[in-house]
Amino acid sequence: MTFVSFPFIIFIAAVALVYFLVPKRFQWIVLLAASYFFYFLNSEWLILLLFATTFVTFMVGRKIGAMQDAGNAAIEAAGLAGKAKKEARSKNKKKTLHVLWIGVAFDLGMLLFLKYFNFFAGNANIILKHFGWTFPKLHLLLPLGISFYTLQAMAYMIDIYRGKIRPDTNLAKFMLFMSYFPQIVQGPFARYRHLANQLYESHSFDYKRMAFGAQLILWGFMKKTIIADRLAVPVEYVFNHSGNYTGLIMFLAVAGYGLQVYADFSGGMEIARGVSQILGIEIELNFRQPYFSNSIEDFWRRWHITLGAWMKDYIFYPLSLSKSFAGVSRVTRKIAGNYIGKKIPAFLSMFVVYFLVGFWHGSEWKYIVYGVWNGCFIMTGILLTDVYAKMRAVTGVEGKISWTVFQVIRTFIIRSIGLFFARAKGVHQALSMMTAMTVKWWDLSFLTQGTLKSLGLDNANWILVITAIIILFAVDYLHEKEVPIRETIAAQPIVFRWIIYYGAIIAVLIFGIYGPSYDSAAFIYEQF
Repeated sequence: MTFVSFPFIIFIAAVALVYFLVPKRFQWIVLLAASYFFYFLNSEWLILLLFATTFVTFMVGRKIGAMQDAGNAAIEAAGLAGKAKKEARSKNKKKTLHVLWIGVAFDLGMLLFLKYFNFFAGNANIILKHFGWTFPKLHLLLPLGISFYTLQAMAYMIDIYRGKIRPDTNLAKFMLFMSYFPQIVQGPFARYRHLANQLYESHSFDYKRMAFGAQLILWGFMKKTIIADRLAVPVEYVFNHSGNYTGLIMFLAVAGYGLQVYADFSGGMEIARGVSQILGIEIELNFRQPYFSNSIEDFWRRWHITLGAWMKDYIFYPLSLSKSFAGVSRVTRKIAGNYIGKKIPAFLSMFVVYFLVGFWHGSEWKYIVYGVWNGCFIMTGILLTDVYAKMRAVTGVEGKISWTVFQVIRTFIIRSIGLFFARAKGVHQALSMMTAMTVKWWDLSFLTQGTLKSLGLDNANWILVITAIIILFAVDYLHEKEVPIRETIAAQPIVFRWIIYYGAIIAVLIFGIYGPSYDSAAFIYEQF
């Protein structure tokens, strides 16, 4: 049961109806039942792995919390102060750290085994085969959303260890936090302190909230079924027959893939946010007009925002502020000077972050290269921050519209080229396509020789998808200018409002379906 299906609409309507009809103290139970039912429909008995992660995470959190309370009580009872108090707290923190590592090892170990065993084994076999022994390839089943709920579980335990939150004391409620169905498929990553209380507390029906939530769901459907699924047709054709194309059409294919992923992923987020808003729950924003970014670093601040925040809080800062990296910085300053030395911790931490971002996307080298590609541009920006600032000051381009447009186009091109690694079958094909892109760039004969039509879309569909993309960017532009679009529509006369609503519904029903045999493609980020 995917988000863009008629059964899902019926499911949401049924859940919302029951949710607002039952006594408010039972509303969280309705969400828990709905979440586990939804997960079982999509993963069947793999739901047991979700429960295993949930149970271990819950117990580890309780244990850490209990040890912290016992340690603080012992310090207070002993009347310790000053250095003695500090030493006692440090000793207790080390003990809780051991428990934290047990929880992280279990959750992360399950993810690494199920998602990455064959990757590690395959690479190890390159060496082991020379000794007459290899790891077998295992046919492992990957639970829905495991990459998302595993990082969510790890963040929960780490936040308890850091003293930012108190451990949950109700296993059933914690099961809801870990399985909340709108965001378990492809995020966003939920922080306990932001989402848990919203799930547990009661909510009253609100017509305006329901209307706004329905608008988001409809907008998500339009992104997914009209833009993403339509672009998927020519993109897949070009990548499957990459040897037949060069020049501009190769770039258009990878740029089209970038727009496909954006419409697909953000469309799913709109549906998740819309469903949650109907229920009175606000989940975190995961996209903020990424194609208006002025640099790759800015792009990743706007794209998959909750993943970036997770990496920043649990990878980047712990590494860049660690004693080890400080030592590397001191050594580097002696060799390369203060300018380079002081940036080394951030530089190295950023490399690790984007290596992991790439690896998180999939268990193939192409994803690692994709992450490193983005990381290299960001690291270069870190190293040359002062140089770039001086260049802008000398040329006087800062604040000019032409400079802003140049930055946006430059970022779009760099982002698009990097996507060769994410979409191609492997690193070799990605490099071959990048090379082919530089050949016969001036050959525009495909515009008049029917090449575009041969890619799976006729002229009418090309006009439709291009028009839809223009509308998508127009809406993003208004959001970038902080125009309250939904509030503006809601303030219009009822006739005008419903013309817009019915028009959007008809557009999804007519243009989002290709025929009786067509089945909407699965969301791209479900596989991650």
